[in-house]
Amino acid sequence: MRNVEIQVLPLDSEDNGGLDGPFHLLRLRDGATVGHSDIQLVSRPTSDRRELQILELRYGIIRAQALRPRTSLSYIEKLLEET
Repeated sequence: MRNVEIQVLPLDSEDNGGLDGPFHLLRLRDGATVGHSDIQLVSRPTSDRRELQILELRYGIIRAQALRPRTSLSYIEKLLEET
């Protein structure tokens, strides 16, 4: 799919923007953004501008720390060969 990029963030990366738990950022057709966080027993959506800004910053950090898409593909292919 042309609108999908896969990037692998190796687990040996000690500091990464995703250590506080999984989250999702959804861009709606009207241009609005909605965030969703999952932290152990808490799962909640947010449209608070400050919280969205934090999630967007963390998303950028994660993408910067992850392998580039082509390198991620090579990494995945290598893992598949090993299994």
